[in-house]
Amino acid sequence: MNAWQAAVLGVVQGATEFLPVSSSGHLVIAQTLMDIHLGGVVFEVAVHVATLLSVLWVYRARVAALAGGVLRLEADSLRYVGLLALATIPAVVVGLWFKAPLEALFEAPHATGVALLVTGGLLWSVRGRLATATRSAPDATVALLMGVAQAVALVPGISRSGATVVMALWLGLEAREAAAFSFLMAVPAILGAAVLQVPQLGATSGPGWLPLVAGGVAAAVAGVLAIRTFVAMLAHRSFHLFAPYCWTVGGAFLLYLAVG
Repeated sequence: MNAWQAAVLGVVQGATEFLPVSSSGHLVIAQTLMDIHLGGVVFEVAVHVATLLSVLWVYRARVAALAGGVLRLEADSLRYVGLLALATIPAVVVGLWFKAPLEALFEAPHATGVALLVTGGLLWSVRGRLATATRSAPDATVALLMGVAQAVALVPGISRSGATVVMALWLGLEAREAAAFSFLMAVPAILGAAVLQVPQLGATSGPGWLPLVAGGVAAAVAGVLAIRTFVAMLAHRSFHLFAPYCWTVGGAFLLYLAVG
């Protein structure tokens, strides 16, 4: 993999990690179309850390306020961090107990195409909820069910941001707060995924430093732009318009696999 290919994959990862179109699904598609096989997990860890930095940058004021509140033992901050921890549990359980079947899905491109069609259906289902969801903050039920949605999104082609925000909207959580909680949920999820891959870093040789830097920078910049785009589309109640995109990409990829 050269620096140009790494930058393309970095943009794909950074943009689709936060837009409701599935980063795992798009990486499967991109690697298939570009005929790239990533040996080892070095590149994957690099772009995951880069997307983590995107969240921390966009929500830096909120993260700083939460961190300060926790240090001061403020009840609201402790409660919010506790809800984020609760929301993380389902993905941890599913990821550990069903690791092998989930990994097998990444080797089955057809599953990704079908899952993208499902993601489109989920996004389309909330087009009427954007105006009626008015709850100002998540509670334990909302956090846990958003966590369940995040666990389902371990399937390649199911969007993590899409599934969690759809769940929040159906439970009545206001769109901007749904997005903020979803993206802050991503911090432990992305960090945990990267940490779990650390023991494998030395198993195989990864790409050189130039592809790693190119991919990481591209992922971080694309991630920031994607988060801002996502929030803007929620504000303009056009979030559901990602559904036709998912249907188009999923259908086109399944057609490509059928005739390829």
